[in-house]
Amino acid sequence: MELLSLLSYGSEGWGDEILASIGVTISLALATLPFGLLLGFLLALGINSRESSLQISAKIFTTIFRGLPELLTLFIVYYGAQILGNFLFQTVFGTTIEINSFVAGMVALGFVFSAYASEVFLSAFKGISQGQYEGSAALGLSRFQTMRLVIIPQLIKLALPGLSNLWLILLKETSLVSVIGLADVVRITGVAARVEKEPFLFFSLACLIYLALTFLSSAGLEKIEKNARRGEVRS
Repeated sequence: MELLSLLSYGSEGWGDEILASIGVTISLALATLPFGLLLGFLLALGINSRESSLQISAKIFTTIFRGLPELLTLFIVYYGAQILGNFLFQTVFGTTIEINSFVAGMVALGFVFSAYASEVFLSAFKGISQGQYEGSAALGLSRFQTMRLVIIPQLIKLALPGLSNLWLILLKETSLVSVIGLADVVRITGVAARVEKEPFLFFSLACLIYLALTFLSSAGLEKIEKNARRGEVRS
């Protein structure tokens, strides 16, 4: 009972802090997802582009952020942006700034996510036949209309399994932001473990939280994939 009291709400337990940390973890993952998806899609377009400079730039970006450890990427973005931002603001405005750890975590994880997502999108692009583009051109659709009305709906369906896996990886990688001071699940349970000298209790709880988030995400993604392929089943 004494151990369970450590998880209660109020001044005697850590329940409210842990619950808030779950919100931070989920918020960070949800904020990173659209940023990473959009950047990954743009990178895939760049690699597929006939413009050599775009191809090379996109390939260099994906190679760098697929090759660097995620933790090192986080340090580079957080501390590098801090140094660069302070230099620019000190030069122009004569003042300094502090980079928010949430934003730094979102950008760093978004860079890594987009590098892998671009490969998923590239594979999905290969699954769309050239006849789709030719048919759209025959109907008089512009390149933008072709992409928006014909290609992207099919692309999402083809890329969904790979992107689902990347989401689950992203959810776990949010734990890295604990090293730059963001009050996520790992940081709060770590602080509680040190203060209360009950590491097994709090780290086991952290494991259960991540497993629960993974289970809920997997169930939701499975439903989304089934709905996306509903037309294929009927046909």
